[in-house]
Amino acid sequence: MEAFLRDFGLVTAEKTADTLYMRGAGTVPYLHATRRSSRNGFVGAALDMASRAELDAVARLPGSSAVEPNPGPGGGWRVRMSTPNGVPIDAVWGRQPAQPIAMREPNPYNWGTVKNRLNYSLRPKRAPGLVMRLGHFGLRVTDHDLTRAWFHDRFGLVDSDYLCVPGDEERVIGTFLRFDCGATAVDHHSMLITQSVNPNDTGVHHCSFEMQDIDELFGAHDHLLAQGHKLECGVGRHLVGSQIFDYWRDPFDNRIEHYTDGDVANNQYQPVRYAVAADDTTQWGMDPPREFFD
Repeated sequence: MEAFLRDFGLVTAEKTADTLYMRGAGTVPYLHATRRSSRNGFVGAALDMASRAELDAVARLPGSSAVEPNPGPGGGWRVRMSTPNGVPIDAVWGRQPAQPIAMREPNPYNWGTVKNRLNYSLRPKRAPGLVMRLGHFGLRVTDHDLTRAWFHDRFGLVDSDYLCVPGDEERVIGTFLRFDCGATAVDHHSMLITQSVNPNDTGVHHCSFEMQDIDELFGAHDHLLAQGHKLECGVGRHLVGSQIFDYWRDPFDNRIEHYTDGDVANNQYQPVRYAVAADDTTQWGMDPPREFFD
């Protein structure tokens, strides 16, 4: 797993006999944890809280643990809870930031009518590149509406856009959620919740990591192919959120994504309903299979 994630552009933050912590270029102490187990499975996710007061407020909600020390790099404090489907979710606060890893500036591109690069050439590499941060993750759930309300109430997430049954905009089966920062622009979505057609197939759908630009993403794409890793779908541009995407399978068949050039939104954004099948959600590039969100 460490070898794959290094090829994917993550950096080892800490490794024990039982746990591997991987980080990106930013100051978050780790973005991805792998724990040794007799079975393969998703063991949960964590969201950073804005303050200790916000962490304490979550601890007072039904089903939440008391505030306790947060293990792993950076320390801090956490509150443990589970979604209606039993997915472990931690609220964390107070982690010590890591030292950022130096990364290059985004490449200046010479577009058809706007030329940003004068008297020098680009020389991108086929290489792992460097993941910047965890951008979002998706959950498959047995009750979309209940889970969506749970994240609204616990973390103040708000709706960006909706996936609906193809041909029926009234039947929402997926919601893209973003953090509510008022007039400040944030990622179009930090979570995606989708209704599973199989009650026994719930949990994480994918986790997604941002790359600096399209050269970094394509360089990593070629490197991962050269190392023999399993491509699922990419490269392409999403319809919802506009990201340029590239989906892979890790050695244990978990879905993991690179993306770049995603939309941002604030409180002026009006949600859109997309009544389309999965293979209609790509504007250009490689289409996902129709059952992608099942």
